[in-house]
Amino acid sequence: MSKKNKIIYWISTGIISLMMLFSAYSYITNPEMKTVFAQHLGFPDYFRIELAIAKVLGAVILILPFINSKIKEWAYAGFIIVFISATIAHLSVGDAIQHTVMPLVFLGILALSYFYSGHRLTLYSK
Repeated sequence: MSKKNKIIYWISTGIISLMMLFSAYSYITNPEMKTVFAQHLGFPDYFRIELAIAKVLGAVILILPFINSKIKEWAYAGFIIVFISATIAHLSVGDAIQHTVMPLVFLGILALSYFYSGHRLTLYSK
């Protein structure tokens, strides 16, 4: 992998991982998130905790270079589902456009991370 590709990969992966860790932290520590999940979006409160745990696990899996590439594929797939589901959830409750578009922006950054990942090349070359 070229130096440029490594830089793009690590910046995009870092952005995704930091955003996921920050949102997981917010889900656990911010009392307003209970209201957002339960009343505004209509999700049960336990889903907030499950999503926080999944985001932490996925972020750690993407950042650690020694994790098997097939496991990283599952983390990418999980984050794709999270971003698409977030877009649908915000659309369904009529949220402002920035709440609807932001998950798609992060989906684009995730796509950059995936595309520039050396793991993707090794996974399909076998």
